[in-house]
Amino acid sequence: MKADHNNVSRLVRNAQGQLDAVLRMIEEDRYCMDVSTQLLAAQSLIKKANREVLKGHLEHCVKAAMRSGDQEEMDAKVQELMDAIDKMNR
Repeated sequence: MKADHNNVSRLVRNAQGQLDAVLRMIEEDRYCMDVSTQLLAAQSLIKKANREVLKGHLEHCVKAAMRSGDQEEMDAKVQELMDAIDKMNR
């Protein structure tokens, strides 16, 4: 992975902490909107981490494929990126 490891790890650890808190809230039968708010916060952190990973892919893997001049490799890297974007929008 070519993304900033420290930043991605920090975001994922924070999301994990949020999800642990959500599980406690569920076990404590907390108010649904409070649970939803915490789930959205965790989702936001995961999205930020994913954007960092995709940015790393674009800045390193896609650029390297373009520099190589190998059209097939370039097409494959761009398709991987497009597939990831499609998944994000589902």
